[in-house]
Amino acid sequence: MGVIGYIHSFESLGAVDGPGLRFIVFMQGCPLRCLYCHNPDSWNKENAGYKMTADKVYEKIAEYKHFIKNGGVTISGGEPLLQARFCEELIELLKKDKIETAIDTSGIISLEKSKRAIELCDLIILDIKDIDDEGAKKLTGAGIKNAQRTLEFTKEIKKRVWIRQVILEGYTLDEKKLARLGEYLCGFENIERIELIPYHTMGVSKWDELGLDYSLRGVKTPQSEEMDRAREILKRFEEIKEKVK
Repeated sequence: MGVIGYIHSFESLGAVDGPGLRFIVFMQGCPLRCLYCHNPDSWNKENAGYKMTADKVYEKIAEYKHFIKNGGVTISGGEPLLQARFCEELIELLKKDKIETAIDTSGIISLEKSKRAIELCDLIILDIKDIDDEGAKKLTGAGIKNAQRTLEFTKEIKKRVWIRQVILEGYTLDEKKLARLGEYLCGFENIERIELIPYHTMGVSKWDELGLDYSLRGVKTPQSEEMDRAREILKRFEEIKEKVK
């Protein structure tokens, strides 16, 4: 019997978490407490909507194989690498069936635990919360050292990477930080895509339902002009300008 995966939910045909149409497995459990988290109900591993082996999850995915043939499967969260062994087992099954795999991670899990899953998958989608370590701690409860080590490891093994960062007033909507982020990312030729995502408030209702204090209440979603400006700052760097989305 394989490792039991604690799973929050599934999305059968997702179009934003990796290339093409994808089956998304949202894992349950996350050590971060991002102030803008839109799934705070995914934090506690024991509150999983499903408890399944990789074999059973694979059977569920296989029903959609025809639809995702030009896309693949993304294991997201929560924080998927909190359950690295389950990820390894599921990816190994999918690889046998030639289904492309991605892991969407914050990089918070140490490489000692996450290394094998990273090696096995085809694509890492890495969320860099804040290029400033102290800023990341205020935003998520943890710094970015493990995320940086994760990114450095992907470079060593030439693993394809997409970078994501949420643009949030008072944190990452900052010209100096964005310039530092751009300069840092220039050092990684294995990065294929850099996505800047405007902060949104779609998860606030879940915080209210759970009786949690949403400290960003009243913070505005960045305007399109602000997002364009953020992208332009990254596009100043020749090495990455074509990758910025």
